[in-house]
Order: sequence, then structure tokens, then C-alpha cells
Amino acid sequence: MKKRIVIKVGTHVINDEERLSISRFEKLVEFLALAMDKHEVILVSSGAVATGFSKIKLDKKIISDKQALAAIGQPYLMQYYNEFLQKYGKIGAQILLVYDDFDSRKRTKAARDAVNTLLKNGVLPIINENDSTAVEEIVFGDNDQLSAHVTHFFDADLLVILSDIDGYYSADPKEDKNAKLILHVDKIEKSELCKNINAGSEFSTGGIVTKLKAADFLLKNKRSMFLTSGFDLNDAKNFILENRHSGGTLFMPKGKFK
Repeated sequence: MKKRIVIKVGTHVINDEERLSISRFEKLVEFLALAMDKHEVILVSSGAVATGFSKIKLDKKIISDKQALAAIGQPYLMQYYNEFLQKYGKIGAQILLVYDDFDSRKRTKAARDAVNTLLKNGVLPIINENDSTAVEEIVFGDNDQLSAHVTHFFDADLLVILSDIDGYYSADPKEDKNAKLILHVDKIEKSELCKNINAGSEFSTGGIVTKLKAADFLLKNKRSMFLTSGFDLNDAKNFILENRHSGGTLFMPKGKFK
């Protein structure tokens, strides 16, 4: 029986500031296609605002401008995904959600039913926040939290976050040369969840703290998360395609480690 996994890709992974990184995007879609052959895959993709900015230069600090950039960029982002997916005989479908969609059982069920139908027919659901209308989500939200909710409420076995952060370290590796990558985590201390968010780029709303919050949410709901690099996909491929943990951090509830 196939596992259901959610793969979340951050803005910084698929964009080089003001434009899409075609080489990384192509490698990402190749990985997604391979993963789809082995598992049921749901994609949560950032990048709409950055893609919109590549088409028209608006002030990202103004909420209405950021909403407009998201509205402009989202269809282009979907176009890019489907152009590359087509090379592997795959297609993607857009689903836009906000956190309110998980507050209503009826709305959650409707979204889950749509995702289930897409997966049943071999289609890749591509989920993003509805940033063009959800003002609070732009200001406070991030796709790390959204992907964690998608994983839990859409009955996935695992969340995979592809990021410019290649794992969870004992200290900030940019500041401490002795920082060690932690391969397995079953509990996150509250102090780690209260640190200041340090986003990877001007288009990002996340950082290691938002990823730890996502992991904490999943651990408390008896689900797992794998944090690894989206720039070098070798560790992701090893883990998802070969069930081999060569790098990255696996957040898994206590008692589930082999």
C-alpha cells in the first residue's frame, strides 16, 4: 500500500530572488515525479509572490501589493509546474487554502475529498495559501504551518520540508562551527519555539522556528516530519525513494524509531 506524503517547498528553494531558478525547479519536479510513482504525493508550494514579482515590480511591504503579486504569480507558478510535470506524464491541480478551512469540519472534509479524488486519479494536488484574499495569513502565516495542517487533516503519513535549511542543528551552524546535525528528534523544547524568526529571503515568511513549530504540531498529533535540503535533493531522494536516512532531520514521535 502506498504511503501518503506531503512535500513542502520553500520560496528560497525555487527562486533566485527576482526570478524562478529553472535548474532547481526542474530537479524538484523530477523528484516529485519519482515520488509520485512510489507514494501518494501532495505538494505545498511557496513562491507565488516571488513569481509575481518577476512579472511586475510592486512594493512587497504594502499588503495590497503583496496580495496582487500573489494573484499574478499563482497562475504562472501552476503553469511552470504543469509544463515540467508534463515531461513525466503527470499533471498538477491547484488548491488554495487558508487556516480557516481547517476550523470547519465541513470545509475540511470538502478539501480532503477533493485531494483524495485527485490522488486516486494520479494527479498532484498543489496547495498554497490563498494569499490574495487572506490578509492575516500574509502577515502572520507561513506554508510550514499550512503543510503541517495538510499533513494531519488530510491523513498523510509524513511531511517532507525541502528548504535552504538542511536539517536541525545543535546550534546555529552559521554562527557555531561546532554545530552538529541532529538526525532524530522526538521532542522539541518550548524555548526553541520562542526564538525570533529568521526568514531565508525577502520573499519568505519562515525560518527554522516555523519549521520547528510545524514539527511540534505533528509530533503532538503522532505524525512525523523530515527536514532536508531543497538545493541538494540527494538526502530527500534517499529517504523518500529508498527509505535510507543519509542526512536531514527526522522528527518522529517517541516509540516509532526503529
